[in-house]
Amino acid sequence: MKIHIDIDCFFVSAARIKDPSLEHKAVAIGGRSDTKIFNNDAKKQTVNFENSGSFVPTFYKAYEESDDDLDAFKDDDGRVRGILTTSSYEARAYGVKTAMNIKDALGLCPHLIIKAPNMSLYQKLSHELHEFLQSRIPLVEQASIDEFYGDLSGWVEDDEVEQFIDNLRHEIKRVIKLPVSIGAAKTRYIAKLATTAAKPFGCKTIYPYELDAFIQNIPVGEFAGIGRSMRERLRSAQIHTLGDLKKRRGTVESWSPYAKELYKRVSGLADAPIETTHRRKSIGISRTFDALHDRAELRRRVHILARHLSFAILKLNVIPTVFHLSISYEMSQSSHKNISLAEIFTEKKFDSLCLSLFNEADNQRRLHVIRLSINCSSFTRDTKKELSLIGFADEQKMKRLTENTQILREKYGIDALKWGSEL
Repeated sequence: MKIHIDIDCFFVSAARIKDPSLEHKAVAIGGRSDTKIFNNDAKKQTVNFENSGSFVPTFYKAYEESDDDLDAFKDDDGRVRGILTTSSYEARAYGVKTAMNIKDALGLCPHLIIKAPNMSLYQKLSHELHEFLQSRIPLVEQASIDEFYGDLSGWVEDDEVEQFIDNLRHEIKRVIKLPVSIGAAKTRYIAKLATTAAKPFGCKTIYPYELDAFIQNIPVGEFAGIGRSMRERLRSAQIHTLGDLKKRRGTVESWSPYAKELYKRVSGLADAPIETTHRRKSIGISRTFDALHDRAELRRRVHILARHLSFAILKLNVIPTVFHLSISYEMSQSSHKNISLAEIFTEKKFDSLCLSLFNEADNQRRLHVIRLSINCSSFTRDTKKELSLIGFADEQKMKRLTENTQILREKYGIDALKWGSEL
């Protein structure tokens, strides 16, 4: 049997470990796009890679050291800004939801307690839980900062799984202080569905003979891997639940290879092995800010984002080969540009590349910009076999300059050295 473990309201649960008085209260964790990164007086910023991995974002330490209450989300003029990253079940009873505007959430639940995020604590607890699970289960895969899979095959008999996962969730609560829900099934995909049904702080085992009854009335949107376009196609075919989908095999499998695989996953006919090792697949940085039209200022902000992202890439010791920049405008307009480039990574080249991508992507120049995002992916570490060595000597000089710059920034902060174009 495969099991899926999900921490209940992770960020709120972590806050309750730090402050037990929050138990049984309506609590939410807020988040806001930090625009202090663009201030010329920003000092001693650094990247937090403690316990990081492919499932953990990169966090800038300078911005989690803020007042741990609603004041952290107020501007100087008193305006409340930001969105909710998660909320407790007590808050959800009032209609408070993830990704809701903080101001709207307070309108629904005036006594809602808003806490600022504590990324270091989240990473620490996630790491502790991962290590704990590895001591109890032979094969453990961490799928995200608050989500794990395990393989009990040959370790726990099928008829003992229910008792095993029930004991496991209580042991996790006692040792790590985190409430978790656990689902078990023959495949990881159905186990994840079972976890959703078990929440909060519950466990549920789905045996093969129970599958049809279990999925009969579950909306298709609750199955991982069914995105908006697939939901729309299913709805147009009058397929609204997973039970409907399973009964329409011919229709679904005729659409595409992906749809064929999706049918197998929903029907419990396809599975994937538990992967115990992970490598980060991508890394990015983005900021949302008040509508801005000044293109010179926008280019300055691209330089700043590129500098921060370059620092993080060098800390990871990887070489990205796919680069993506996206722009979000007012009036729900957006644009993006990407490029594949297999060359030695240097900060100067990356900075120029990001600026070039911005200039090409900025095709709505009459509109104000509200968000900039840069993402890098398809990492390699083999500079000899996979990368172009054109101008190798010059590249090596720039690489050494980048490395020396990195050393200074690690010691004195990301803002210790800046490009003149940022000032």
